[in-house]
Amino acid sequence: MTKILITEDDKFLSAAYNAKLTKAGFDTRVATDGVMALDILKSFTPELIILDLIMPLKDGFSVLEELAQNQQTSNIPVIVMTNLGQKEDIDRAMKLGAKDYVIKSDIDPNQLVAKINSLLGL
Repeated sequence: MTKILITEDDKFLSAAYNAKLTKAGFDTRVATDGVMALDILKSFTPELIILDLIMPLKDGFSVLEELAQNQQTSNIPVIVMTNLGQKEDIDRAMKLGAKDYVIKSDIDPNQLVAKINSLLGL
């Protein structure tokens, strides 16, 4: 079963993503901030990470930096899902290793599942 870590501080969105991805057959874990995400990664190795940028305790940019520096997490593909649409934010996230960048309001849960399947070659 394909494992996915959802890192999203909005409780409604994280529950919606989690429900949709679980229904689609993925094994998911949810982190509500960057510190929790990095902690979950110590015992759960996902095939993909969905990462919000604006979160409490540790933002998504910091999480991307830490993922890149850790040999065990540096090859995990990351889809950034955020409300930040500025070119600088997109460029920064992609430079830090994100494989895709999505504005939350531009994607529905079915499109998210399709994007994950495509990125993972499923």
